[in-house]
Amino acid sequence: MASVLERPVADANDRPHGISDAEWATRVDLAAFYRISAIYDYDDFLYTHVTARVPGPDAHFLINPFGLAFDEITASSLVKVDLDGNIIGESEWGINYAGYVIHSAIHAARDDAHWIAHFHTRDGMGASAHKEGLLPLSQRALYIIPRLGYHDYEGVALNLDERERLVADLGDKQFLLLRNHGTLALGRTPGEAWAAIYQLEEACSAQVAALAGGRDHVLLAPEEAQQEALRQIAQQSSVARAAQGRKAHHQLAWDAVLRRVGRDLPGYAI
Repeated sequence: MASVLERPVADANDRPHGISDAEWATRVDLAAFYRISAIYDYDDFLYTHVTARVPGPDAHFLINPFGLAFDEITASSLVKVDLDGNIIGESEWGINYAGYVIHSAIHAARDDAHWIAHFHTRDGMGASAHKEGLLPLSQRALYIIPRLGYHDYEGVALNLDERERLVADLGDKQFLLLRNHGTLALGRTPGEAWAAIYQLEEACSAQVAALAGGRDHVLLAPEEAQQEALRQIAQQSSVARAAQGRKAHHQLAWDAVLRRVGRDLPGYAI
């Protein structure tokens, strides 16, 4: 069998049997999401996960095949599972069970969680282990903090009963720091989820860099600025929307992702 990087492009005639146009488009975007994560060094060898809900009524989602690195993943190699962890269709790969536990909980509980990214980056883990959580040290952090939840560490996510507590800690928020573990963000579209996890990861990196000089030497953003950030989030300025053009921010972000992946790690749409 040819490797996943050598297989020919799968069009509507030769893609794997039984995959609809809508599912194939989701698979292509998810494969691109894995590859942009590899480009930014957000992968953790084989051990983290990005998932996408499969369009349709069946509550299935796509996850990475356990054993492929992020830069090897293709649209056809992604594994489809149901909320009970059963693999749907044929696959030569299994899945990471901890990834299933975390992602199935959120996909089941949140209608808006079409895309979920969960990473174990060095800086994400570093910020998750800080007892004060994400501090208002950067512009990115100011806009994340009002939409950020925290979930305490309970060991490797292998226990199904943890799902209830995970969902409760996430609530209606878009971002989650899993204490002593890593980062998580979700979105309705791949661009929204990518922009969210990117901002969270970079906010964590800024915090780790700032704290390298010690907590006593850190300058927190002024309280007035923090309150202004809250007002700006609530207003969703029409001026800003007009300035960015006809496309929404998350669409612009995803277009940029696809261009970058197409240049640096092509071959994912097979």
